[in-house]
Amino acid sequence: MKGEYETMRNPSILVMTLIVSVALVGCASNQKEKQLQEFVDSHVEKVRPMHKEASLAYWDAATSGKAADYEKVSELTLEIRRVYSNPEDFAYLKEVKESGRPKNRLLARQLDMLYNAYLGNQIEPGLLKEIVDLGTEIEKNFSTFRGQIEGEKVTDNRIKEILKDETDSAKRKQAWLASKQVGQAVADDIVRLVKLRNRAARKLGFDNFHSLSLKTAEQDAENLDRIFNELYELTNEPFAALKADLDRMLAAKCGVDEDELMPWHYHDPFFQETPMVYDLDLDKYYEDKDVKKLAIAFYAGIDLSVESILDDSDLYEREGKNPHAFCTDIDREGDVRILCNLKNNETWMETILHELGHAVYDKYQDPDVPYLLREPAHIFTTEAIAMFFGRLSRNAAWMQQMLDLSDEQREEIEKVSGKYAQLKQLIFARWAMVMYDFEKQLYANPDQDLNALWWKTVEKYQFVKKPAGRDEPDWAAKIHFAIAPCYYHNYLLGELLASQLHNHIVQEVLKLDSDKNVSYVGKDKVGDFLTKEVFNAGAVYEWNDMIERATGEPLKPKYFVTQFVK
Repeated sequence: MKGEYETMRNPSILVMTLIVSVALVGCASNQKEKQLQEFVDSHVEKVRPMHKEASLAYWDAATSGKAADYEKVSELTLEIRRVYSNPEDFAYLKEVKESGRPKNRLLARQLDMLYNAYLGNQIEPGLLKEIVDLGTEIEKNFSTFRGQIEGEKVTDNRIKEILKDETDSAKRKQAWLASKQVGQAVADDIVRLVKLRNRAARKLGFDNFHSLSLKTAEQDAENLDRIFNELYELTNEPFAALKADLDRMLAAKCGVDEDELMPWHYHDPFFQETPMVYDLDLDKYYEDKDVKKLAIAFYAGIDLSVESILDDSDLYEREGKNPHAFCTDIDREGDVRILCNLKNNETWMETILHELGHAVYDKYQDPDVPYLLREPAHIFTTEAIAMFFGRLSRNAAWMQQMLDLSDEQREEIEKVSGKYAQLKQLIFARWAMVMYDFEKQLYANPDQDLNALWWKTVEKYQFVKKPAGRDEPDWAAKIHFAIAPCYYHNYLLGELLASQLHNHIVQEVLKLDSDKNVSYVGKDKVGDFLTKEVFNAGAVYEWNDMIERATGEPLKPKYFVTQFVK
């Protein structure tokens, strides 16, 4: 009691004790942060050249289709994942994370990023190699596979052309079946890959790989389910009405009854894109234009130059080349490229605008932001920017200004552009629901009848009939299950954010009363806003924090619903 009484009686002793205690805690804290910063610096020094080498190798593989190039990708990917699978490093990061966040905000954010990256790779070396090698092999098979019609190989572009223009149902069916042949070639390997991923996830204490993926992506399954269920309910009736109108036109075009419509009567193999069924075909406005030059001119007009990006890109179709489209940031220092297979039509106008949306997000990162945070806030936020720009290819005001159309032509486009915009978004939203639901169930039980599950899911969300007696792995023809697992839901989240950004830019940046005739052409304020509030932020903030800082509120579905559903 004496000691206690004297301490109470002499406040200077108490103050000195507190000062010493705080100083000791502060020293320990500073030392811990210094050690963490040294770990981060050492890690970046190690992985930075590895990521660049792997990115260049992937680019070579995608543009050549050569087996040797894909083997090199596999080797380099495995080397990188081995870095992140180091158990001692992970134990250190876990200990630091559990002992309290660093006071330095940038350091704390880098800790979060590293922890998630290491968590997803805590896989025993043999299993890790098996996963990487198998994934690379599947991707190579996807890239080099060409379906056949009556013994003749056909490209993806050719299949889509048939599904878009052909009126003979038998020929349409042949093209659709050709699009599914790759599924038969890779399905068993994809199931095997799913099981390997699940095995790795369970060793880390997760139910399956889907659960692990959401955790490491800083997403919550309950929140995603809520968003998808809400959109399912909100879009059911509008989608049913629009699809009934669409089916009537497709049936008339192909000379069949509406109840005879099959998957091959839609204009792409998965019914994820909008059939050009109204009186106006938007392709005619692009067929004598150069979509590459249009893209360059548009982005320059909003103060986001893309010429250096396109100088290093690969834009046109050839044998062996990846038939799809993507963007890649080679080094996080400005070497950003896109791969396309351009044709002068509306689809590829949308695609190059989309891929360049990814590219400007990467190119206009703030070079002063730490390397680990010099990337988009989330994979779906870069999708949002890509979608924000991709939507313009069907915007009547944008088309008039970029294609030098008359007022009469713009008015002609406006008669159907609103319908196309709504149809496109509803079709894609329902398709994204298919992917999200199916993939959850795929990882929950890969041994179930996946062929039957696929068509049950398609019929629920897309209202598309399963062909009688069909029992083939049509789901496996979608490359994302192999190379971008548990990713597809981010496309729909991207659409939600694109609408939220659109609303904010119209209302707060351009100070307009409505978005009528908004095209963004020549509006450098748009590029300046996106650069400052989105691109420069990188991954400094968690995705919802970045969204709230940029738009004034966290991600909400209401702007997408207002724009396209109601």
